[in-house]
Amino acid sequence: MIPFDFEYYRPGTVREAVDIYRQLDEAGQAPVYYSGGSELISMARVGNRTFSAVIDIKSIPECRALDFCGEDLIIGAGVTLHELIVSDKFPLLGKTAGRIADHTMQNKITFGGNLASTIIYRETALPLLLTDAAVTAAGTGGLRTREISSLFDGRLQLPRGEFFVQAAIRREFVRAPYFHEKKTKNEKIDYPLLTTDALVFNGRLRVAFSGLAAYPFRDKGAESLLNDAGLAYASRAENVAKVLEGIVLDNSNGSAAYRRFVLKNTLVNILESVKEANIPCLC
Repeated sequence: MIPFDFEYYRPGTVREAVDIYRQLDEAGQAPVYYSGGSELISMARVGNRTFSAVIDIKSIPECRALDFCGEDLIIGAGVTLHELIVSDKFPLLGKTAGRIADHTMQNKITFGGNLASTIIYRETALPLLLTDAAVTAAGTGGLRTREISSLFDGRLQLPRGEFFVQAAIRREFVRAPYFHEKKTKNEKIDYPLLTTDALVFNGRLRVAFSGLAAYPFRDKGAESLLNDAGLAYASRAENVAKVLEGIVLDNSNGSAAYRRFVLKNTLVNILESVKEANIPCLC
């Protein structure tokens, strides 16, 4: 049970959602946008989060989109992880979503909820970072679309009063050769010790990580080292580990030394997989 009262709104349009937020904010209330709500509800139940009103965006058509529009795959913030998995619209994203939580929670956690989560992993961000996805957000100024690199710094960085509406991924990325590897401390379903997503695009290997640092990220400098065809796979992996050394987590889930060990093995595995699959790659 949530130990406080709050108002519930379920707008049918982006404009209505923004207007409700503005009106509540001007009245001195503390509204929050709500897509999946699993984390919000859990935090409220234990007293870690309070709010006076929730604005549920799941009835907004743009937030429920999951299909191609021209050359872009559009994915709405209100699409559940389960829907991402079974649709197979974007195999790498579906594979990544399929390793987040269990089946029951995958029916509750939404794409937007995972990206905006207070939990540090936010693994659905990895395929977006790898594909230079375009992210659309809504606020009092209307809809704004920007490349994810300008909005995502560990988590979605949206101005107060804005909410994530949808992401667009170019079709050419969606079917690119990809690799996904998740290592956990104990169980298959657990927070990642290291989640690595990679894909090959225009003959280059792109790679992004969750669990290695206190935030998910893609590092283009590390990618350059990984694509250095003049070095052996192990040497490239070692160079990447050295470059990223300063941000590697060291906690009860795994020491920094162990994470670096897992990282190097994972990178070598990916490079070997590219070669074994005869994927055209300068790496």
